[in-house]
Amino acid sequence: MSITLSQAQKIVAVAQEKAASIDTKMNIAVVDAGANLVAFARMDGAWLGSLDISIKKAKTARFFDMNTGDIGGLSQPGGSLYNIEHSNGGLITFPGGVPLKNREGEIIGAIGVSGSTVENDHTVAAAGAEAV
Repeated sequence: MSITLSQAQKIVAVAQEKAASIDTKMNIAVVDAGANLVAFARMDGAWLGSLDISIKKAKTARFFDMNTGDIGGLSQPGGSLYNIEHSNGGLITFPGGVPLKNREGEIIGAIGVSGSTVENDHTVAAAGAEAV
């Protein structure tokens, strides 16, 4: 099972609303179960450099089915996933990527958000994930 375009667009819209409510501009990416980009939005004025980061956060969250911030904790020197960010053509291992689950708890994709602090990125991604 994978996320639909309609679901992905709703997730992006909810994430945009959350970003606006905390007065920040974000790049928001949603990937399907195969880590393929389904929907993307760059809010007016969002950093260009965060475009690629948001997509990589979404892919990272889907590749490993966990929040990117959790992967970051495991990828520190001495951690079990040390240097994992160099795999898969480059991963992003700081907060802002969240797996998307359906009602049955199956992962159907992921959202990646970038454009502010990592705390804000995660807040906006989590809000988007709640929209599934």
